[in-house]
Amino acid sequence: MSSRLNLDEEVRLYSTNAEREKYGLLATLFGIIVSLEYLERAYVRDSVPASEYSPACTRLLSQYKTMLKLVNDDVPSIEQFMARYRMDHPAALHRIQVGVPATVEHSSEAGPETAKWVAETTQNFITFVDALKLRLRAKDQLHPILQELVTSYARFKGSKDWEGRSKMVGWLITLNGMKASEELTEEQARQLSFDIEHAYAEFFRSLSGKDGDT
Repeated sequence: MSSRLNLDEEVRLYSTNAEREKYGLLATLFGIIVSLEYLERAYVRDSVPASEYSPACTRLLSQYKTMLKLVNDDVPSIEQFMARYRMDHPAALHRIQVGVPATVEHSSEAGPETAKWVAETTQNFITFVDALKLRLRAKDQLHPILQELVTSYARFKGSKDWEGRSKMVGWLITLNGMKASEELTEEQARQLSFDIEHAYAEFFRSLSGKDGDT
């Protein structure tokens, strides 16, 4: 007797945990692209002010780059991914291809270099925080990212007086003293995350005042 198709039965895209994880990551990437499309359209319509658009866009771009690394084997290119899932999101695709928010691409206020530095430093903050959330703990995983963050952070003249700078330099020293494969403890990782979040908030507060000038 042949089995009948149950129309009420849920169709599963996966049969193993690995496949389930893969489709979950692809769904997250899909969601990031859709969110970026809505954000770009809202900004063009002046529904979102530049002060809210820039950090939101930078975060989505950073999350996109992180996700792309995780699904690299299944996504040869973003264009192919969008074509495969019939995604008509031209604004998101353009923003991904440019790699920086529209406020940096078309900057006319603080100067292109200053605006670019703000975007890059913001993205470096987000990338490092995301690395901690992904439970990266080894020196050879965290040190290069933190070093890049401190380098971009130090471009700002006011940074020498910011508390966050000394905290981050302290963590660089800690990581430098570790072996490449040695990992931070969970307590250290929690404190590091707290210090980076604090420095991130301090950095953005400074941008609205004289201390943020380059």
